[in-house]
Amino acid sequence: MKKLKMRLVLPLLMSLTLSDQVTAKTAEDFQTWGNITATGSLGVLNPELKSFKYWLEGQGRFGEDTSRFSQGMLRTGLGYALNDNTSVWLGYAFIPTEEPFTVTPVDEHRIWQQLLWSEKFSFGTITSRSRFEQRFVQNGEDVGWRFRQLLKLSAPLPFATDFSLVLTDEYFANLNRTDWGADDGFDQNRMFGGVGYNFNKNTRTEIGYMNQYIRKAVGPDRMSHILSVNLYLNY
Repeated sequence: MKKLKMRLVLPLLMSLTLSDQVTAKTAEDFQTWGNITATGSLGVLNPELKSFKYWLEGQGRFGEDTSRFSQGMLRTGLGYALNDNTSVWLGYAFIPTEEPFTVTPVDEHRIWQQLLWSEKFSFGTITSRSRFEQRFVQNGEDVGWRFRQLLKLSAPLPFATDFSLVLTDEYFANLNRTDWGADDGFDQNRMFGGVGYNFNKNTRTEIGYMNQYIRKAVGPDRMSHILSVNLYLNY
């Protein structure tokens, strides 16, 4: 009987010990992220430019239990609509970053390219965004190459069609190592679940919970529990 108890208890103790070790290696934080993104067609300026598009985005991210500014982002881009569902993009982003994402404040500049596809189905809208980034960080000389793949489902609620259930997942992979700390392979993952609301045909908000897991080459990995508030303007 004692041997049987030990056989049952030992695996449980080992699993709890391993779980504690994994938890100890992951730093957790509660954050709040705000985002405003405006996209539209340059056809409003000139009908001949109706296939060309613009992207203007601003973000503020507050970490350490939402007690301080931790990261900002200004992203701009120009796109071209291949058809009603697919567009290609080229742009630039500026990202000032502070704790807890980095020990010392650092500015990052990015060049980005992406393929954006979206289509409506009977159950909702599916969006795919494939993005390449070239990252330039002030405390290093190497250029970091990163690939990001986002999948998104937006399903209107049958009893209130202006509201929708929104689910997204975005996977990040570094394509090389850099002298400023990026490691090749899996970089991070962001999973979001929330509610969307259409104010009108041009204005939409999405609010919900995002889980961000970051693999760190040096030091503990990071997991952030994020209140994500987004405003999208489309003209």
